[in-house]
Amino acid sequence: MYGIVYTRPCSGDANCIQPYLARRPKLQLSVCTTTRSHLGAENNIDLVLNVEDFDVESKFERTVNVSAPKKTRNNGTLYAYIFLRHAGVLPWHDGKQVHLVSPLTTYMVPKPEEINLLTGESDAQQQIEAEKKPASALDEPVSRWRPRLALNVMADNFVFEGSSLPADVHPYMKMIQLGKTVHYLPILFIDQLSNRVKDPIVINRSTTELPLTVSHDKISLGRLRFWIHMQDAVYSLQQFGFSEKDADEVKGIFVDTNLYFLALTFFVTAFHLLFDFLACKNDISFWNKKKSMIGMSTKAVLWRCFSTVVIFLFLLDEQSSLLVLVPAGIGAAVELWKVKKALKMTVVWRSLRPEFQFGTYSESERKTEEYGTQAMKYLSYLLYPLGIGGAVYSLLSVKCKSWYSWLINSFVNRVYAFGFLFMLPQLFVNYKLKSVAHLPWKAFTYKAFNTFIDDVFAFIITMPTSHRLACFRDDVVFLVYLYQRWLYPVDKRRVNEFGESYEEATWTLHTD
Repeated sequence: MYGIVYTRPCSGDANCIQPYLARRPKLQLSVCTTTRSHLGAENNIDLVLNVEDFDVESKFERTVNVSAPKKTRNNGTLYAYIFLRHAGVLPWHDGKQVHLVSPLTTYMVPKPEEINLLTGESDAQQQIEAEKKPASALDEPVSRWRPRLALNVMADNFVFEGSSLPADVHPYMKMIQLGKTVHYLPILFIDQLSNRVKDPIVINRSTTELPLTVSHDKISLGRLRFWIHMQDAVYSLQQFGFSEKDADEVKGIFVDTNLYFLALTFFVTAFHLLFDFLACKNDISFWNKKKSMIGMSTKAVLWRCFSTVVIFLFLLDEQSSLLVLVPAGIGAAVELWKVKKALKMTVVWRSLRPEFQFGTYSESERKTEEYGTQAMKYLSYLLYPLGIGGAVYSLLSVKCKSWYSWLINSFVNRVYAFGFLFMLPQLFVNYKLKSVAHLPWKAFTYKAFNTFIDDVFAFIITMPTSHRLACFRDDVVFLVYLYQRWLYPVDKRRVNEFGESYEEATWTLHTD
């Protein structure tokens, strides 16, 4: 990071590349549009903005109307050419001009229309937009307008070492020979990180003009190099298969947060990854060694598995960021494996047909199950009416994309609203046994730390509001478990997580 932010200047005069801006040239900034990605002739472009007496140190923001060609309205692309040249000289006649090209349109798959599943009606606004969209927009990516174009010019009069030019800045540099000295022309940069997924607007066939906000601000060399690396990183994510929406989440971390909060995010993320790994490792190790379900509520394990799978399917249906989706998917797979261990299930293949076999429970395990069943009985009086009533209400008043979407939303809303209540069977079992020694406290401690870290991420990463509220709900559950940990200290006379007590083990050894 230090090598990116700080660049060593040229110390001698023999092989130095001087800044052309040091000569104080009179510059002019022009923004043109065209449907061609390669500029061939000057009569194929439209001038939309011209800034005479352009000052590199100045900061401005201007909104102009751009004519939308027929090709662009029919799902085509429109490009912006930005020229920085000498004042009063045409770009094609100026050998010292610099220019960049950037698409003003992007292709996005339209969001599925939400309707009332009983009446088939949709929102009036959605119906209007559907009528304006071209026919191809219903099932394939359509062109959308990017309303912002952020420009930066490096204002530092930095002298580069000719033999060690930074590889990231070199593609943006254009050299000219003036006498015996080599100069580099003003470095022009287009900030693509400021283009967010939520910004593009729909282009329909009746559109003749589109708004474009052009902004300019100077940029230092260190910040320019950092921004170039960040844009390359986002581009690499998309090349590895991440969607534009996932890459947009990464953009938001850099664009929508200040420098200090960004540093805090990096610091917290490192601990989050560490605690995630340790929690998963200890949790799997605990359940892999566990042979008895004494003190563990099977009902709580089943509900936790059901909740995790439903949340994963909900996040998948909502097309949430992979930053949220991937950990949820891994958690769902682990919970399914826990259910197999809790039910003592084995799978025997009879030819190509699987056969499920379940183990037997001891008397102590059956006693634990009685406590769990008793707690679930009391909860059912409250949860079943509320769950069914909420599902019927959402069917009558809430618009969904499909019946599957309604089903998943109904389940997940009940999970988010009453999920913490289904932790009560385990709390009830702890209360009856007056012990918490049977719980995986190492894994639980790491998960608790990550719960508070998730509270921070709930304000940074885009996710459904109900999922964000669930992060804070877990804090309450953690505090209850801490209270039980304090209330029921470790007692060697009580049964541990392996189904034996220290005093019994000592007594058996003594009598032998």
